[in-house]
Amino acid sequence: MIRRLTLTARLTFLYTLVSAAVLLGLGFLVAWSTHQHFIDLDRDYLLDKVHLIQKIVEETPEPTGLSGRLEESLNSHQGLFISLTRSDEQLFGTSGIRFPAELAARSASDQPMDWVDGERQMRGMSTELSSSKMPGALKSQGQSIRLTLALDTQHHTHFMHLLRQQLAIYVVLATVLSGLLGWWAARSGLAPLRIMKERAQKVTAHKLDQRMPVEAVPVEMAELANSLNTMLERLQQDFSKLMEFSSDIAHELRTPISNLLTQTQVSLSQRRDPDTYRDILASNAEEFQRLARMVSDMLFLAKTDHGIQLPNREDVALEEEAKSLLDFYDAVAEDKELRLRVVGAGSVVGDRLMIRRAISNLLSNALRHAYPCTEVALTVETQMNSTSLRVTNTGDPIDAADLPRLFDRFYRVDKARAHPSSDGAGLGLAITKAIMLAHGGSASVTSSAGTTRFFLQFPGSHGSRSLRVAHSQTQTSASAE
Repeated sequence: MIRRLTLTARLTFLYTLVSAAVLLGLGFLVAWSTHQHFIDLDRDYLLDKVHLIQKIVEETPEPTGLSGRLEESLNSHQGLFISLTRSDEQLFGTSGIRFPAELAARSASDQPMDWVDGERQMRGMSTELSSSKMPGALKSQGQSIRLTLALDTQHHTHFMHLLRQQLAIYVVLATVLSGLLGWWAARSGLAPLRIMKERAQKVTAHKLDQRMPVEAVPVEMAELANSLNTMLERLQQDFSKLMEFSSDIAHELRTPISNLLTQTQVSLSQRRDPDTYRDILASNAEEFQRLARMVSDMLFLAKTDHGIQLPNREDVALEEEAKSLLDFYDAVAEDKELRLRVVGAGSVVGDRLMIRRAISNLLSNALRHAYPCTEVALTVETQMNSTSLRVTNTGDPIDAADLPRLFDRFYRVDKARAHPSSDGAGLGLAITKAIMLAHGGSASVTSSAGTTRFFLQFPGSHGSRSLRVAHSQTQTSASAE
C-alpha cells in the first residue's frame, strides 16, 4: 500500500510514525517514573510510621495504655491503617480494613505491597518490631510483635489517571503536529525535484537545451542533476548528429537519383540507336553501383551502432595486409607518381577482411589527398600494451577544427561535398572507426605542416588474449548447439 503513495506522503507517514513512537515512549517513561516516585514516597511514609510506632511501643510501660497513645498519635494521619498483633492476640487494630494474609509472608519487609480492598487502592507493609527495648509487660517468652500498616493510595490512582489522559492527549496532538511539520518539511525538501520535473517536461525534440538547476538543488540531488544534464547533453549531440545524418544522406542520395532521372528522361525524349541506349544503361549501372555501395556501407554502420560481432578471429600480420594492399593500389600510385612504403611489423587478433578494409580506407584516402611525387608510408609499431598502424601522407593540411569530425558519417573537409577524383560518399573513415571499435581499438588523426597521419590503435597482448578467449567460447557454444 505504501508503494502507491507519493514520496511526500511516504516521508510524512514515516516521520509521523517515528514521532508517534518517540512520543509514546516518552509518555510511558513519564508515567512509569511518576508511578515509581509515588511508590518510593509511600514506602518512606510507611517506614516513618513504623519507626514512630516502634518508639511509642518502647515508651509505653503497660499494654492497657498502648491503644490510647497510638490513637492519639495517629489520629491526624488520614488514610492510614495499622494492626499490631502478638501471636494470635491483637494489641491494636484499625477497623474497616482487611489485610491480606500474604502481606505478612513477604520476605522483603521494607517493600510495600499493593492490593484492592473494596473500592480502595491500598499499599502496605508488615514487619516485626524490635523487642530489645520493649517494656517487660509487652515482652513474652518466644513471642514477637508484628506491625502491619497500609495506606490508601486512591489519590495517587486518581492523579495517575489524569496524568495518563493528559499524556495521551499530548501524544495525539504532538503526533498530528509532527505529521504536519513532516509534510511541510518533505514538501519543501522535495521542491527541487518538482523544479527538475518542470524542466524535464520542457524537453522536446526541438528543445534539447534545457538543463537541470545544479546550483539550486541540495547536495544530495546535485549528482542526480549532473547525471540528467549529462544525459541531455548526449541526447542533444546524438539528435544533432541524427539531423545532420538525415540531411547528409538526403544530399548524397539526391545527386545520383537526379542524374539517373535526368539521363533517363533525356534518353526517352526521342528514339536513339542501340549503342546510345547501351552507353546510357552503362552510365546508369555506375550510378546504381554507387548507390549500392552507399547502402551497403550504411547497413554496416547501422550494425555497428548496436554492437557488431567479429565474424572470424585469427592472427593477422598487419605488415602482410599492408603489402597486399600496396600491390592493389600500385597502379593508382603510379598515376600520381607516389611512392609507397611499408615499415615495421606486428600482428593482432581480429577479422582479417575487416582489418584489411580499414587499412584500405586509410590508404585510398591518403592516395587521394597526397601531393604528386611524394611518399605514402604505412608504419607498424608494436608496444607493450598495443599495436598500431600509421598511414602518413603529405598534402593539404587539415584545419584543427575539422580533425574531430573526420570520422563522422558523410563529413568532408571539402565544403563543396564532392571531390573531383573520388566517387565516395564520405563513409570510409566512419567505417574505419567502427571496425576499430569492434576490435576494441581506436582510430585517430593528426595534421600539421602539410603532413597528415592516421592511426589505427589495436589492443595489445591482453586484448588479443580476450579476443581469443571470446572466439574459443563462441566456437564451443556453436559446437554444443
